[in-house]
Amino acid sequence: MPVAGGRLAGLTTRGRCLLAGGGATAVCAVVLDERDLLRVGVFVALLPLLALVLAARTRRIVRVERELEPARVPVDAEVSVAVALQGGALLGALRLVDAVPDAAGPQADAPPRFTVHRLSSRGTAALTYPLRPVLRGVHRVGPLTGTASDPLGLAEFERELAGPDRLLVLPRVVPLRGLPPAVGTGEGTPGAALAHQGQGASDVLIRPYRQGDELRRVHWRSSARHDELMVRLEERPWRGGMTLLLDRRDAAHRGRGADSSLEFAVSLAASVCVHLVGRGEPFTLVTEDGTALVPPGAVAGQEPLLDALAALRPSARTDLSGQDLAAGTDVLAVLGALGPGQVEALLARSSGVGHAVLLDTATWDPAADRARGSAGAHAAALRRAGWRVTVATAGTSPARVWDDLVLGAAPDAVRVSLS
Repeated sequence: MPVAGGRLAGLTTRGRCLLAGGGATAVCAVVLDERDLLRVGVFVALLPLLALVLAARTRRIVRVERELEPARVPVDAEVSVAVALQGGALLGALRLVDAVPDAAGPQADAPPRFTVHRLSSRGTAALTYPLRPVLRGVHRVGPLTGTASDPLGLAEFERELAGPDRLLVLPRVVPLRGLPPAVGTGEGTPGAALAHQGQGASDVLIRPYRQGDELRRVHWRSSARHDELMVRLEERPWRGGMTLLLDRRDAAHRGRGADSSLEFAVSLAASVCVHLVGRGEPFTLVTEDGTALVPPGAVAGQEPLLDALAALRPSARTDLSGQDLAAGTDVLAVLGALGPGQVEALLARSSGVGHAVLLDTATWDPAADRARGSAGAHAAALRRAGWRVTVATAGTSPARVWDDLVLGAAPDAVRVSLS
């Protein structure tokens, strides 16, 4: 739809010079009483004014519509932008410039530019140009401005012909395999419980007792055999779902643009969400303060989650305090740089143990303070609390991080028979 309003650019330098020259010629002709010279001066002075009328007409009669196909794409996917013009015959040139952010495709100093000299016999013209977004987010393509001029370039008018359109760029998603071992308290979904009903002896897994385990789950026969407290686990750990915590604190991340540690964390979270949705696993995606990115009761599926991650903005928070994480679920925390006391704040919000991906943010910005970005000490603290921890660096892929969680985080358990 055309946008009302515009800016009057008026005469160009050439037009102003011609108007001044014509006026001076007319004055001199009057002084010298030269009628032929007066006619020339008047004609030259009127020419720029006539050009103003022609340029203004071109500005008024042209309507422009822009369409993005598709308007929702992942990073590095191509978008086709179609610009349709409709109006009467052009009596001069129409220069079009579409404003596009650098993250959505072209360089900031080289926006798409077109010059239209005439429309088709039906009074239409179609222009297209490609975009290849390099950074997730909600981008604005536009506004599109048009500068109409006369054939001699004596006058021009500038006007906004089309407003901005929304381009949603989704985070990069990589395929994942398998699931990390369940580390919950044994509270799970009804379907998991039904799988254990029936006659016969059941096999269980046992593991060493950890602080916080319920005494009713201690397997006394195995404890006597191993001379230490052992806790009973079902062979098929019950899954009450997963709580995926994404640390989006601006102070906890390093790097810029698509190569920043925040974008790596968002890509990992998006890949995990798509993977869990594909396997039918229940989960909740929350930010560092415990706020769900997709409100409860929203339409299930990966599209709302990816849309929410695409629009995710960094947070100004500096700590990890917030709402308690849902009890009875496995926790997977994707964390940036941690400060003093932040490991304890995370542990205080969880009712049990979980999985954690610590980003060694110093590898995204070698000039940063390695003491603050050192993930080793924080990983050791989480492991002492019973958490399974994987440290990710700038050269690690999200798929490799997930494989480390699935293959390298298996609990040290022994299978015994309750006979």
